[in-house]
Amino acid sequence: MANPGAPKLNCARYRPSLYAELIDGKAIAETIRQELKAEVSELQSKFGKAPGLAVVLVGERKDSQTYVRNKKKACDEVGIVSYGTDLPETATEEEVLAVVAGYNADPNVHGILVQLPLPKHIDEQRILDAISIEKDVDGFHPLNIGALAMRGREPLFVPCTPKGCIELLKRTGVKMSGKKAAVVGRSNIVGMPAALLLQREDATVTIIHSRTPDAEQICAEADIIIAACGRAEMVRGDWVKEGAAVIDVGINAVDVS
Repeated sequence: MANPGAPKLNCARYRPSLYAELIDGKAIAETIRQELKAEVSELQSKFGKAPGLAVVLVGERKDSQTYVRNKKKACDEVGIVSYGTDLPETATEEEVLAVVAGYNADPNVHGILVQLPLPKHIDEQRILDAISIEKDVDGFHPLNIGALAMRGREPLFVPCTPKGCIELLKRTGVKMSGKKAAVVGRSNIVGMPAALLLQREDATVTIIHSRTPDAEQICAEADIIIAACGRAEMVRGDWVKEGAAVIDVGINAVDVS
């Protein structure tokens, strides 16, 4: 079951003269929510309980608090039971691990999300590795990522934002098999898993990062571009060829003055 709390994506299919035909991401998201609502209802009828999702938030970052609120709202909309633990910025690594262990042991919790980033004094990887692989709905556990990277293997869960990108492409009829794809950014959260998912759809994938010398040329030849580098306006309109599908994962503040 897809994570209903995935960030919203800005998407476009570019045409000559920089005219863009927008993909209606909100309409697609609403359709998916209705599908999930039906699936959750079926699960509840079959097993006598609804799926449970736990979110662990450490600190008081405004953006993280917003993401967590949106995840809880999405759970309510589809019938998933939401659990949450908010810890202060000063929480120790052991305190966070104890919360994760509690949710690992709770039979009513079927998925665990630890909101990233964590405070700098906490070892992020240690926390993520502590999540039971059966509840790793973010898909960040090394065993899930490893299975995603291997042909013939299926991960239990896939990172939600890259999965959302692929779902948008599929639901708008964008062909991926045999196409050239460029992924701008190589983060563990979006860029790298997005590239792996595109490969699974038989696209030929190039990952662009800060040391890539010919990013513009690679994008100009791509049929599909996923921009996930955390830098506003990195991909320019003249980098995109006619008919290419572009998904912008970034959420950046831009000075328009």
